[in-house]
Amino acid sequence: MEPPVRELLVLSKGGDAPSTRYRAKQYFARLAAAGYRSHHLDLAGGVGNYAAALAAARRADIVLVLRKTLPAVLLWALRLCSRRLVFDLDDAIFCNTDGSPSTTRMTRFRQMASACDRVLAGNAFLAEAARRFNRHVDIIPTAVDVDHYAPSAEKPAGVFDVVWIGSSSTRKYLEEAIPALRQAAEHIPGLRLKIIADFNLDNPGFPTLTVRWRADSEALELASSHVGIAPMRDDDWSRGKCALKVLQYMAAGLPVVSSPVGVNGEAVLPGQTGYLATDDAGWVAALVALAKDPVQAQAFGMAGRQRVEAIYSLARVSTDLLAALDDTCR
Repeated sequence: MEPPVRELLVLSKGGDAPSTRYRAKQYFARLAAAGYRSHHLDLAGGVGNYAAALAAARRADIVLVLRKTLPAVLLWALRLCSRRLVFDLDDAIFCNTDGSPSTTRMTRFRQMASACDRVLAGNAFLAEAARRFNRHVDIIPTAVDVDHYAPSAEKPAGVFDVVWIGSSSTRKYLEEAIPALRQAAEHIPGLRLKIIADFNLDNPGFPTLTVRWRADSEALELASSHVGIAPMRDDDWSRGKCALKVLQYMAAGLPVVSSPVGVNGEAVLPGQTGYLATDDAGWVAALVALAKDPVQAQAFGMAGRQRVEAIYSLARVSTDLLAALDDTCR
């Protein structure tokens, strides 16, 4: 007998936001095969969108709010309209973006987590925060569609491309790595920083290549690089991150050099899939080692791809997400 069709409504700040694409939309086809009819609405932009979301919530079996904490009145109305309400987060939205505590953000986070039937957290740090206010918390790591990436892409000769993918919101992390990259460029002929983002860097002291992010080209741009980097600060905001760029690098068959913060420090296995660096000297040593031994670097990249397939792939994580949704409906 065919399973009953269940309506899943995803509400987020925007359909093109990375969290919406990676935490919700990429699962829709797989959820459809399991009996879920999924659709997304913006929960931002004014009264009209709010009204549409509340109306749609009445028809849904599960309403999943992605990453947004809501004003008390809107949260009350959504709770009233929803049979089952789930909160999903992939950032430490209970603190400021510099990692400092925020009473306002924590209050809204507490209200949101407490009002929901279940919380889906992108990592253990976020899950621990949510369990203070809700007993039903599942860790659902951010996943990537490994088949989207092409690790066999040709790499340019004469350069050593160190790639970073991100946006203006995480630019500060890349800028803090510039001194280490400048030192590494003194030891690595042809070192070039490839930036896949929505900004340029002015005169960092070594060659750069800026590539505007596009969904249809990001996989090739990553795979045609030599190493992926993920510098991060060691604070609560960074600990809430779910290592998306690291997973993308690994899926594309790249060795990774990363700060040992949050999920980054769990995903990267030092000496197997890349290196973890805590200071400028560590960053320089890691990049020089990868540049000097391309065979080892390639082996690291293939091991990283296998690790993503086993733990962080869309196929693997979708089973956990489906189990959490099914359990919510019981």
